[in-house]
Amino acid sequence: MLAVEDLSRTYGETVALDGATITFAPGRIHAILGENGSGKSTLVKLLSGVVPPTRGGIRVDGRKVERFSPAMFQSLGIATVFQEVLVAPDRTALDNIFLGGDGLLRRGVPRARRPAITAETLASIATTRFDLEAPAGRLPLAAQQLVVLARALVRRPRILILDEVTAALDFADRESVFQTMERFARGSGLILFISHRMDEVQRLADRVTILRNGRVVETLDRASVSPSEMLRLMAPAAAEEIAHGR
Repeated sequence: MLAVEDLSRTYGETVALDGATITFAPGRIHAILGENGSGKSTLVKLLSGVVPPTRGGIRVDGRKVERFSPAMFQSLGIATVFQEVLVAPDRTALDNIFLGGDGLLRRGVPRARRPAITAETLASIATTRFDLEAPAGRLPLAAQQLVVLARALVRRPRILILDEVTAALDFADRESVFQTMERFARGSGLILFISHRMDEVQRLADRVTILRNGRVVETLDRASVSPSEMLRLMAPAAAEEIAHGR
């Protein structure tokens, strides 16, 4: 469904991602793990069309992506929820959910249908309710996170990239989001899931790719590896200190 082949991105002399090759299958929740600076955010940006690769390529359904832009990747059925909560603060929450859905020559979801679609989407991902007519910038951070997640889901993507999406959520909303992710994968969708919480990875992930210093260390079945082994692969020095009680 999605593959990266020798994917690299440099910024001057800094190598942010170095020759990553990963295959992602449909019907899976595929976790991407690594310390800060391991290349996770760069991979997310590349798979969202935010930046082009310095070397290598990306294939969707076996076809190589030739043009890199957010609009192109959205047209391929990829939606991304970035780690930074990105809202237009002066626009209403409802407007934010459909932000980017209309183009110069096309109209997305008709305005009359938007409240109903939004209510259905939010009910599927959260127990929290908030005023959809309020400016998004005045909402609590957790509500803003739900707005951004709903924005991705109303596009009906085939591939969903989630970067630390649960960090601002309470327990009930976090559980609702987990259930949404599981339903999405059961429906033959693909989720790329970035999280620093090992309990989330243990519960949700089918496959795990571990990055370190911009390189792929391992891709393996989550059930075949323990949390301590994942930590060792991500950060050998830190794992050794923990093992020796330092």
